[in-house]
Amino acid sequence: MTARDCRTGKAELSGRVVITDDEHTDGAILTPHPAHPPLLVGRVAVMLDARDPHWLRLRWRIEGAQRLCVPRLTGRRRADELWRTTCFELFVQPEGGSSYQEWNFSPSQSWASYDFVGCRSGMTAPDVPRPPVITWRGGASGLRLMDVAIARAGLPPLPWRYGLTAVLEEEGGRVSFWAAVHRAEKPDFHDPACFTGRLAAPAAA
Repeated sequence: MTARDCRTGKAELSGRVVITDDEHTDGAILTPHPAHPPLLVGRVAVMLDARDPHWLRLRWRIEGAQRLCVPRLTGRRRADELWRTTCFELFVQPEGGSSYQEWNFSPSQSWASYDFVGCRSGMTAPDVPRPPVITWRGGASGLRLMDVAIARAGLPPLPWRYGLTAVLEEEGGRVSFWAAVHRAEKPDFHDPACFTGRLAAPAAA
């Protein structure tokens, strides 16, 4: 497993919520899967901003993260199995189809991108025009921020549905799985029911 740093430093709502009325800005309050409760983390919120024609911007806000474990900084590189410790994820599915794309982002700045032809089937690792820009912000308080910018050229064309999720590892190996919706007895971020967001195509000029 990737080397981790568990540091102790000195926080309901559930489901998808629209943070603004801008059709290209959205957000969600994530909840942990009931079979895997967190240790101290009390709230995870995500914002999505698609107003920039060249970049999709995401921010995860984690409260109560005093005992969160994060991988050590590696720099921007592609890597598999990032979900084995603290990791943030985006799932994108073009409307009207069964194929979808998965992105994984680590506080270490490592990242991954996968294409699927169906639910967990036909996985490939696509070429990505530019690696995502990942910024992890911590401090002495229990608040942590995860900022990600993805080049739009590496994403499917709009419109699409999407899911925003997080895997959070805390001290003692406690792992919780966060999503806007949980439909199964076990965590399954690939379930299309978890793709609760929708991003519209740009309006015709």
